Amino acid sequence: MTAAHSTAVPAATAVVPASDLGTPLSAKPTVWHGTAPRRIAVAAPASARPRPVWTQAIAVLFGAAALGVIAGAAVAFVRALLSLPSLQDFLAAFPGEYEPAIAVEAGFAPWIGWQHFFNMFLMVLIIRSGLTIRTEKRPTAFWTPRGDPKGKVSLTIWFHQSLDLLWLINGVIFIVLLFVTGHWVRIVPTSWEVFPNALSAALQYVSFDWPTEHGWVNYNSLQQLAYFATVFIAAPLAAITGFRMSGMWPKNAEKLSKAYPIEWARAVHFPVMLYFVLFIIGHVALVFLTGFLRNLNHMFASSDAVTWTGFWVFVAAMVVIAIGWFAARPLVLAPVAKLFGQVSGR
Repeated sequence: MTAAHSTAVPAATAVVPASDLGTPLSAKPTVWHGTAPRRIAVAAPASARPRPVWTQAIAVLFGAAALGVIAGAAVAFVRALLSLPSLQDFLAAFPGEYEPAIAVEAGFAPWIGWQHFFNMFLMVLIIRSGLTIRTEKRPTAFWTPRGDPKGKVSLTIWFHQSLDLLWLINGVIFIVLLFVTGHWVRIVPTSWEVFPNALSAALQYVSFDWPTEHGWVNYNSLQQLAYFATVFIAAPLAAITGFRMSGMWPKNAEKLSKAYPIEWARAVHFPVMLYFVLFIIGHVALVFLTGFLRNLNHMFASSDAVTWTGFWVFVAAMVVIAIGWFAARPLVLAPVAKLFGQVSGR
């Protein structure tokens, strides 16, 4: 090693004489004697600017246009597919519905219309309160059951669970009446033909050459499968997962809680809610696109006539739902919640 290299020793590694061992090094302290903050605020770069609104609007327009192109291509493809002789034979063999194995009286009893309205009213408010729970950071009010101070929950959760209980009661009444009156045949498949007929109905819907509606007498197979999945699969899943996440779940049941973790319930509950949202959108769209006067009379007037009676009852039902939607806030809910427990602020 040359002399030049031997003298280029960094100051930090220089040898300290033995006579200076008692003198502290003049190094900058690296430890702060205090409490570390939970979150370290990171300053945003000076160059970071909010994205203009007009660029987001253009992105939405391009996305909508792309979806429109994909939908148009799907319709054209299915229409070309159904023009093939083999598909024509398939449609002739499976027109979209089958004759039920058990005869059922045509029409809809008034109790079905009332059940339909109550279910719709409760479901809309359940979805609203559920979405509020997911986005609510600091609840403004809380509810505590009498005699159980540890059961304190936000007022929104209390409202959501109260609606769930009413929805379950309404659902149990619906299912009991469904089997007592024999109308279960309408929404429960009684033949394996339901699957090819459901495929046929789906292809006809996509092609915009829609199957003939006979809802007063018999649902098509795609409708039947959708109603069956909603009543007997999605609804029980929503109830079971909701019960696991609620305060009614037994807290001392350790083995049961390990066998059915709350994470599983959370992973299923939200997708089930999304299914209900999509089902409602599709259901309402088809009601209006496939003869809304007759369909609304089926649901709200128990009639097969093409009149405006069912439509005006539907409008009144929408007004009631809108009132419930805007009334679902602490100022209105607190007096009701006080009847069943204690309401407090933060």
